[in-house]
Amino acid sequence: MAASCGRRIVVMLTLCISLGASAFAAEVLDVASSFEVTLEEVDDLKSVYATVRSKDLIEARVRTPGTIASLKVDEGDSIEPGQVLALVADPKIALRINALDAQIVAIQSRVDTAKTELDRSQELKSKGVASQSRVDLAQTGYDVAFNDLKAARAERSVIETQIEEGQVLAPASGRVLKVPVTEGSVVLAGESVATIAANEYLLRLELPERHARFIKNGDAVRLGGRGLGPDEKALAEGHIAQVYPELQNGRVIADAEVPGLGSYFIGERVLVWISAGKRQALLVPRAYVFKRFGLDYVRLTGKDGAHADVVVQTGHGLKGVDGQERVEVLAGVMAGDRLVQP
Repeated sequence: MAASCGRRIVVMLTLCISLGASAFAAEVLDVASSFEVTLEEVDDLKSVYATVRSKDLIEARVRTPGTIASLKVDEGDSIEPGQVLALVADPKIALRINALDAQIVAIQSRVDTAKTELDRSQELKSKGVASQSRVDLAQTGYDVAFNDLKAARAERSVIETQIEEGQVLAPASGRVLKVPVTEGSVVLAGESVATIAANEYLLRLELPERHARFIKNGDAVRLGGRGLGPDEKALAEGHIAQVYPELQNGRVIADAEVPGLGSYFIGERVLVWISAGKRQALLVPRAYVFKRFGLDYVRLTGKDGAHADVVVQTGHGLKGVDGQERVEVLAGVMAGDRLVQP
């Protein structure tokens, strides 16, 4: 009888120890998979509209007057530096080249004749028939004719260079925004053949004056969906590159650099979020928020250890102090509440 009671006591002790260990393990697991809600300082994001602009607008200009013989670009084309955009031709240049060619042929004949006369004079002088003055006169005639030939050839090279300058070259890489001429148009030196949006694109922000004391270089910006829609999902992130020191019509002008704007239209308006100071917010990891019947819920742990699903109102996705992506909870929980991952 005593032995039987001893065995029962041992079994009960073993069972109690096992239950206590299981409870302790469950408590440790619950703490490991729980999250305590705390107030964190985040950027106070405001949604504004920005306009896509080019960093530089460059004009491809004509270097020599004439007529547009061929036009090789159109609005929207992508171009590279040195690419031929148009060819400007001047009919008078061909006539001048023909005239110079005739002059060169005539001067070449003079050179040949002067060379023959110089050789004859030198031969006669060697035989003692001609004087030194005749040789000098022949040498002078030859030098004058040869220099005239050089001048005519140099002038022809200048005209050939003018023909090469009739090629309007792209000054930089980019996209063609405007082509104000057509083939057959008469242009003067310095006129624009194409307007090019060169280099990279940026966002031009025009903010209310109250943002002047908050915005600064380096502030983060988040780019929303295209088409001016209500999509709040950030497609890309960038930063403020320049804040202009002058207010225009009560607005602060700033430029933001955001990667991936190459496919946008110049002048296209897009939704962006910028920082308007700091504020306190309740941030919860997205894994702790779940949906039910179209509503957002979190699983809250009470003081007695019981779990309860409560409805919450969520806001934008933000980054916490640890850099992890979280979602802001506007209502439904308070600082100090402990959540359990569903």
